[in-house]
Amino acid sequence: MMARTGDRIVIEVDGPHGHRREGVITAVGRAGGHPPYRVRWLDNDHTTLIIPGPTARIEAAS
Repeated sequence: MMARTGDRIVIEVDGPHGHRREGVITAVGRAGGHPPYRVRWLDNDHTTLIIPGPTARIEAAS
């Protein structure tokens, strides 16, 4: 997975306790856009450092 600052990350979890989270990548941890990523979550404006799992996808910034 590769991303740039300003891209969106979307995480969707299926199942009975499934949910969807969206955030904006504010920093990229490694050269070439590889994780970890610093993400500002749109639902609560908190910022966390994550290594995305298999349910995550990157949407390029416009």
